[in-house]
Amino acid sequence: MNYVTIDFETANYSRNSACSVGMVKYLNGKKTDTFYSLIRPPKLYIKPEFTEIHGLTAEDVKDAPFFSEIWKDKVLPFTGNLPLAAHNAQFDINVLCSVLEWYKQKIPAFSYFCTCNLARKCWPELKSHKLTLLADHFGIKYNAHNALDDAETCGKIVLLAAKKYNADCVDDLLEAANIEMKGIF
Repeated sequence: MNYVTIDFETANYSRNSACSVGMVKYLNGKKTDTFYSLIRPPKLYIKPEFTEIHGLTAEDVKDAPFFSEIWKDKVLPFTGNLPLAAHNAQFDINVLCSVLEWYKQKIPAFSYFCTCNLARKCWPELKSHKLTLLADHFGIKYNAHNALDDAETCGKIVLLAAKKYNADCVDDLLEAANIEMKGIF
C-alpha cells in the first residue's frame, strides 16, 4: 500500500486560490512522512465563509510562499511517482492543476483515486461518505478542514478499505472495490 494522500484548502471558489496543502505518504501500509504548508493565494483575500470552514485568514497566509515556490522543491519531490489519493479527488486534483496552470508550471503525469468513491463501494450501508462522518463512524479523531488532518484521515480510510478487502497494494484494492485509477497524462 504505497500512496500519497493530498488535501487543499482554498481562499474562495477559484480553484487556483489554494491557501494550504497537506500531504501524507504511506509506504507498505504505514504512514512514513507528512508535509504541510500554508500558501499565499494569487489574490490575498480569503472569503469570510471560507475562513469559517477552515479557519484561515489573509493575515495567516500573507507571509506564506506562493504555490510556485513550494512546488518543485517540496510538493513534487514528496509525491514522487506514487499515486495520489484524495477525498472528493476531483476537487483537489482540479486545485492542483489550476495552481500549476496559474503559475505556468508543467503539469506532470500522475495517477490518482478518490477515497470518497472508495468508501461508497466499501461501506454502501453508510448514509453519508463525507470525511467527517466516516471519521466519526470509525472513531478517527481529527481537526476537519485542516489540510494535513484531512489528508491523514483520508489515508486512514484507504487503510481501512484495504483491510476490509484484504488488499496488499493500491491496484488490488481498487480492483476489489471496482474503482478506476484515474490519471493526468
